Amino acid sequence: MKYTKLGDLLVNNGTISEEQLKDALKLQAGTGERLGTVLKEHGFITEEQLIDALISQLGVEYIDLNSYALSSEMAQVIPKGIAKKYMVVPVKATRTDVYLAMADPLNFVAIEEVRAVTRKRVIPMIASQEAAKRAVMNLYSNQGAMKAIEDMQKDMLGGPYGSGLSSQGISQIALDEEQTDAAPAIRLVNSIIDRAYTEKASDIHVEPKEGTLAIRMRIDGILRPVLTVPRELQSSVISRLKIMARMDIAKRNMPQDGRATATVRQETLDLRISTLPNIYGEKIVIRLLQKAPELISPKGIGIHGDNLTRFQSLLSDNKEGMILMVGPTGSGKTSTMYTIIDLLKSDEVNLISLEDPVEYHIDNVCQVPINEKTGLSFANALRAVLRQDPDIIAVGEIRDGETAEIAMRSAMTGHLVLSTIHTNDAVSSIDRLMDIGVEPYLIAGAVKGIISQRLLRCICPACKKPYKASVEEKALMGFPEEEDRVLYRGEGCAECFKTGYRGRTGAFEILKITYPVRRAIHNRSHQQMEDAIKEADFVPIMENCRQLVADGITTVEEVERMVGREM
Repeated sequence: MKYTKLGDLLVNNGTISEEQLKDALKLQAGTGERLGTVLKEHGFITEEQLIDALISQLGVEYIDLNSYALSSEMAQVIPKGIAKKYMVVPVKATRTDVYLAMADPLNFVAIEEVRAVTRKRVIPMIASQEAAKRAVMNLYSNQGAMKAIEDMQKDMLGGPYGSGLSSQGISQIALDEEQTDAAPAIRLVNSIIDRAYTEKASDIHVEPKEGTLAIRMRIDGILRPVLTVPRELQSSVISRLKIMARMDIAKRNMPQDGRATATVRQETLDLRISTLPNIYGEKIVIRLLQKAPELISPKGIGIHGDNLTRFQSLLSDNKEGMILMVGPTGSGKTSTMYTIIDLLKSDEVNLISLEDPVEYHIDNVCQVPINEKTGLSFANALRAVLRQDPDIIAVGEIRDGETAEIAMRSAMTGHLVLSTIHTNDAVSSIDRLMDIGVEPYLIAGAVKGIISQRLLRCICPACKKPYKASVEEKALMGFPEEEDRVLYRGEGCAECFKTGYRGRTGAFEILKITYPVRRAIHNRSHQQMEDAIKEADFVPIMENCRQLVADGITTVEEVERMVGREM
């Protein structure tokens, strides 16, 4: 392959101009990033343009790693460290050659290092950056898990949870280090957590079955089976997880809860670990909570456009009163509340949050863990908080009338109160508060705004394809029947578990409590409420969903599944 500079190559074929190349080189200076990455990140070229240019100019072959079935034996061709360092994937090896998938076939340092370690001729193949990254993680995490299982089976005499473990527990685990000397149980659990991080899973389910130990992961809200561990290794895996969470490994017939912190590829994860006895042993569920700041921001939770303006207005216009986040379980209410907390915290305010449990640790916020067993309920904690000179109070969840009434009264005495409640939409949250015994005058006086939301799966970018909307789809989404509407859906690929979806975004409706709405609440009049909402700047959640479908972010089927037809 002829050695050519990427910038010259792209200028020569007309993909970018000389001026754009100079600008990109200035942006690249001192960052340590590859030029192709800088060009893509700053919008000079798309990844498709880069791939097309490299294919035509260098004659390299393109490989779709999302649909290519990589043999597990390929993990033996190149060491894990080199593959992860350069994000290169061996896809085929012969006696003399190794075919290497890489996002940047002009990375000659990577090619030379692979040639030196394999002692074979390297034939570069071009792949998309995300597909290469995912292939590396899956190839080597699967290899690590399989190798750990094999070692555990060979070393069954090493104790019930692997040799070399301390009964003191481990609160901080580094998963991105090479741990070839660690006990097999440690390596297996680390591989499982690493795989969950790669797949962006929210939960790991470790489930004892009659003959196996099944590992499933909740990815984009749906549980997916990813690994099966032999039954004889069950106690080793479960004991390792219990030790990480500082649980009592001798107690197997009662539920336990614990926490641990793990570092995966320089990112810190909080692990919330829960056990539950069943007829085949103990089931363990691990909730993974990422501390990445971009995840608790308006952009991270999916608020944009007109809803972002309403959201910012709601926060800036109200220094006292109550703001409610509402929606069913798993709709992202807690993330929205954390986003508001992060926006409002400062050295000038005393912000106290009551949480069950505390999910994210936030600086400059006094976070109180609720513990019903010791009598520290939301209601009791809220009474105590009012004696702590608070400016802003965040109540993790309103579960009963007592908590709701104390929170409402606090909101009417100069405090800003944030909380969540389980209801289907913004308007029905008013009825829900009345149902649990809160007087209408308290609701009308305290509540300043209600944010209702759902989480919708996004179309997988790797297999996203356009299609012509059917008459039924146009009717469901409110598009004109005579319009030739083009929509999008995912065909299903290896990157999205053949589902056609990858990642999630929020759909929102934001109701500001105006004077007419307040009067309708006080009068308990549904007709007045309907008329007042029509006059207010309120856009139903279905309108937000319609825009997400029109923009090709999600599908009609996903909106129907999560929101329904009637909202």
